[in-house]
Amino acid sequence: MDAVSDLLAEVRARGAVFRRTIMRPPWALRMASGAPLTLATMLNGHAWIVSDRHEPVPIGVGDIAVIRGDAPYTVTDAPGTTPSLVVTSADYCPGAEGVEHAAGPARTCGTPTDGAAVLVSGAFERRGELSDRLLHALPAVLVVPAESSPYPSVEMLAEEVARDRPGQQLVLDRLLDLMLVSALRSWFDGPDSDAPAWCRALDDPVVGAALRLLHDEPAHPWTVADLAAEVGISRAALARRFTALVGEPPMSYLASWRIALAADLLRTTDHTVGTIARKVGYANAFALSVAFKRLRGTRPSDHRAGNRRTGPDEPTVSDARPEPARR
Repeated sequence: MDAVSDLLAEVRARGAVFRRTIMRPPWALRMASGAPLTLATMLNGHAWIVSDRHEPVPIGVGDIAVIRGDAPYTVTDAPGTTPSLVVTSADYCPGAEGVEHAAGPARTCGTPTDGAAVLVSGAFERRGELSDRLLHALPAVLVVPAESSPYPSVEMLAEEVARDRPGQQLVLDRLLDLMLVSALRSWFDGPDSDAPAWCRALDDPVVGAALRLLHDEPAHPWTVADLAAEVGISRAALARRFTALVGEPPMSYLASWRIALAADLLRTTDHTVGTIARKVGYANAFALSVAFKRLRGTRPSDHRAGNRRTGPDEPTVSDARPEPARR
C-alpha cells in the first residue's frame, strides 16, 4: 500500500449527517457542531467559508470544500454578513433569517426556487472515523474546483440527499467517504497543490523509496546510513535530497511519523502505552512519552484521555520505568 492510500485507509463515516439548505441573501450560518471534518458544496449560487484564523475562501457550484472543525467558521453569502444562526450538533433545520424552514424530504431545509442558494453539506461526526495523520495534513479549508471532477458527482449526492430510500444512511456514509478520498486525490495531484511535502516527494525515485520504507517499517531502528544503503545513495546525498524535498531531515520526519502513528493507536486501541511504543519504534513507554511530549506538547496518556475513556488496566506513562530509548 502506498503512503497516500495508507493515510486514507481509515476514513470511514458512520451515521454521517447530511443537510441540503436553501437560502436567500443575506444569509450566514455560524458552524459550531464540533464535527472534526465537513464537506460542503453549492448546487446553486455561491458561498464563502470564513474561518476565524484564515482569509475567506469562495466556493461556487460544484466546488467541494473540505473544512477542518478545529477552528470555528461561518458559511455565508458574503464575508461581511453577520451570522443569523449558530449551528450546533443538536440543530437540524431551525429557522433563521435567510434560511427556509423544513419542508419535503427529511434532510432538506426549504424548497428550491429560482435564485435561491442551495448548500449541501456532509459531516464526519466522530473523530474516530478519521486518522490524526490525515487531519494534521489538511489545511483549515481545502477547496477542490468543480473542473477537477472528483467522483462521485455533486448531482449524485444531491439526488440521494433529497430522497428517502431504504438503506439511505449506508449509501450516504459511503458517498461521504468517496467524496473525501476523491477530493484529496485531486488535491494531491494538482500541479499547484499545497499538499504536504512528503506527498509530493513520493514521486521522487530516491526520496519516495526512502519514505515508503519509513512508512512501511516505522519500528525498524533506522539510521540515515541504513536508509541510504537501502535506496542506493550515499548518506550525505540522501540527507540533502530528503531535506530539500520533504522539508526536514529523514530522522526528524521518522520521529513525526512514529508519533502520528502512536496518536492513532492511542485513540483507536486499548493497547498499553508500552505496547504502542514498541509498535512504532520506541523501546518503552518512557521513551515514547518523551518524544510525544516534545512533538505534541502532551503525554500519551493525556492524549488518550482527551479522545476516549482510558481502560482500567492502562498504565500511565509516569508510572513506567525509564529505560534508554531505541532510536
